[in-house]
Amino acid sequence: MVVSLATACTGGVEGTPGAAGLRDPYFPKAGNGGYDVTHYDLTFDVDPAAQHLRGTAVITARATQDLSAFNLDLAGLTVESAQVEGRPAAVNRAAHELTLRPDAEVGSHLHKGRTFRTVVRYSGFPLTLTDPDKSKEGWLRTADGSVALGEPVGAMAWFPGNNHPSDKASYDLTVAVPKGLTAVSNGELTSRRTSGGTTTFHWHTAAPMATYLATLAIGHFDTKASTTPDGIKVFTAVDPKSAAASARTLARIPEVVRWEAERFGPYPFSSTGAIVDRANDAGYALETQNRPFFPGPPDIGLLVHEMSHQWFGDSVTPESWRDMWLNEGFATYAEWLWEADKEGVPVQDSFDRAFASDANWAFPPADPPTAADISKSPVYGRGAMVIHRIRQAVNDDERFFALVRGWTKAHRYGTASTADFTAYVEKATGLDLTDLWNTWLYGRSRPATEG
Repeated sequence: MVVSLATACTGGVEGTPGAAGLRDPYFPKAGNGGYDVTHYDLTFDVDPAAQHLRGTAVITARATQDLSAFNLDLAGLTVESAQVEGRPAAVNRAAHELTLRPDAEVGSHLHKGRTFRTVVRYSGFPLTLTDPDKSKEGWLRTADGSVALGEPVGAMAWFPGNNHPSDKASYDLTVAVPKGLTAVSNGELTSRRTSGGTTTFHWHTAAPMATYLATLAIGHFDTKASTTPDGIKVFTAVDPKSAAASARTLARIPEVVRWEAERFGPYPFSSTGAIVDRANDAGYALETQNRPFFPGPPDIGLLVHEMSHQWFGDSVTPESWRDMWLNEGFATYAEWLWEADKEGVPVQDSFDRAFASDANWAFPPADPPTAADISKSPVYGRGAMVIHRIRQAVNDDERFFALVRGWTKAHRYGTASTADFTAYVEKATGLDLTDLWNTWLYGRSRPATEG
């Protein structure tokens, strides 16, 4: 179905349309071509009782080609108007694809390299989306409000954008909710004001962030702000029913961040923390940038895992969803390292358990067969085995951890692919690791022995 929401003269427009999709191996229609977003300024008025949202998205982007039109991803919500550079734009819609065509005066100037601003006003009832693996994402109803979770493509359920991990941007997010409720997002809380029956929260995320890492949690929360000895701001928001059971683990956030920084390099952001809702409010934890989301009180292993994603996934973001093992393999290996350092469980024991698990050999971690498989066991367990085999190949812990810190530094705030990683490791070590990659990263059968 294609619906025209506005009309505009297109005579004299130069350039060609940006691609409707970036041809991701698993989500080919995710994201859009022809531009890079540099900043999202999102304003919301949310009625949690009705689960209704009214939003305005101001999107600043840079053209990467001469553009006659471009696309944004938005699922379900009704677009009321759109402007490009202050002038009305024609909008066509087909499923979650919005095609915006600037008028002639604007379109004749959208040349490669130009920065331009788009404003989209929209409203409706945000959707809960079902992933290929049957998990839920997008806009999820919770016991006393809602939470927005975006991996892999759920961000389009609540704001229009370039919905692919390869395009990262800074964010400002302003949310108005009924007085008595709290709205928590990424980055740092810069203001909170109450007027009449409404409280408005403004969150700012300065470091580049992929759309799938953006979050918005609305409900009753006990909040706490502090600062680590290293000067990192900590903000936690915990549902009162989860507060007592979460307190001991959340108190260790500064310890976990410092421990991981020693191994993975400086913490990449200016703030950290956590959002903890009630058990069963969502079916999974997620490494939402700055403060991971937990569906109920986390244990220390889960906290270590999600916090490590601030380096692997959030700062260094996968170039495509085929590269997800770079997120989950490192995060699982972080758990193994923590268990070794804090609980006396040798990393080799964790490796041996993963090696013995049939689930980890269902497919190669760098080549999941379908979109439904990108969050399955091989991406996590066998991904971690790849990291450990690199450590064994280097055969020097000081050099190995220097290698890891060099990786997070080289791609800090950017994106990286599996090919980037394998090339980096071989260059940094001077080793030919072809057999390692063929066996552990791409091999389709388990070796006779772990060696």
